[in-house]
Amino acid sequence: MAGKIGRREQKKMKSREAILSAAAKLFEEKGYSDTSIVDITAMADLGTGTFYNYFKSKDEVLLSLLELLFEKIRTASSGLHRGMPAREVLESLTMCSARLVNDNRYVLPLFLKASEKSGEPIDRNAKNQAPGFREMFNAVLRYGQERGEFRKDIPADIVSEMIHAVFQTASFSHVDISFTENVKLKLELLLDGLKPQQKRE
Repeated sequence: MAGKIGRREQKKMKSREAILSAAAKLFEEKGYSDTSIVDITAMADLGTGTFYNYFKSKDEVLLSLLELLFEKIRTASSGLHRGMPAREVLESLTMCSARLVNDNRYVLPLFLKASEKSGEPIDRNAKNQAPGFREMFNAVLRYGQERGEFRKDIPADIVSEMIHAVFQTASFSHVDISFTENVKLKLELLLDGLKPQQKRE
């Protein structure tokens, strides 16, 4: 019957979801590098061969999980810049990202790789970039520049690199505060530096 998902399709969806769920849990517990495809399929209660019906590699699983998180960030940030100050938009976007990274620490290595590759063109098929994040940050930064809220003498790409660096330094920080609080404090300093410079009389 049209509009209904057949049992076969339902089974496929459940198998894919089981793989993603198992991978997320294992990446969190064991770390991405120490988790194997055999580990994932064992936890998902599926045969190893079944894995390749849905994903080509472990990297592809990680990117799929990151895409799901990206959708949450995009949903959380949608409509933020409808008349809102650019500073508030950028702060909301960054802190939403920080909370999701903090709650899903297995994505942090991909964030760090994204910061290393932030000067290169975005390739959504690449295995070493966080898809969509830089474009989203750049859009907000340019929005702030157009409104005169952010300095125009600093390219948006430079500021995006600095935001990636905020995540990187916060992840390795030895200061006795939470990851999200660390990101928030660093972001405040960065945002203050983005204020347009007053002309001297």
